[in-house]
This record gives sequence, C-alpha cells and structure tokens, in this order.
Amino acid sequence: MEFVLAVLVLAAVVALVVTGPLRRSEEKQRVEDDHRAALEAAKEAKYREIRDAELDYRMGKLSAADWRETDRELRAQAIRILHELDES
Repeated sequence: MEFVLAVLVLAAVVALVVTGPLRRSEEKQRVEDDHRAALEAAKEAKYREIRDAELDYRMGKLSAADWRETDRELRAQAIRILHELDES
C-alpha cells in the first residue's frame, strides 16, 4: 500500500515538473498578447489625437504654430509606439 502511494506521489511530482515549462510559456504568451493589445490601443488612440488636432486646426481652434507643434509631438509619440510594436 505504501509503495502505491509513493508511486502516485512520485508520478504527481514528475507531472508537475514536466508540465511546468508549458504552463509558464502559456502565461508568457498571454502577457505578450496583452502588451501587444495595449500597444495597438495606444496606437489607435494616438492616431485619433492626431486627427482631432488637425480638425481643431481646420476649425480655427488652433493656430498654425500651435498645430504644427502639437502635430510634431503627437507624431513622434506615434512613431515610438510603432517602434515598440515592431519590437514585440
């Protein structure tokens, strides 16, 4: 009886050790997918900000100088997000 119990415990330990890397890789993949989804959302939000700034300029809410500065900053931020997406 003790032998059977010892074999069952040993089998359980071996199963945990063998499947450990598989469980960790799934966790890692989920984290990477979440990070990529967050970057995609940030990219779309930044594009929306660029379009909104252009609309504000066309409607006269922003001066040409303010719009150029804002546009330059927003596009630089968008480029950083795109580079991060390329790296992931």
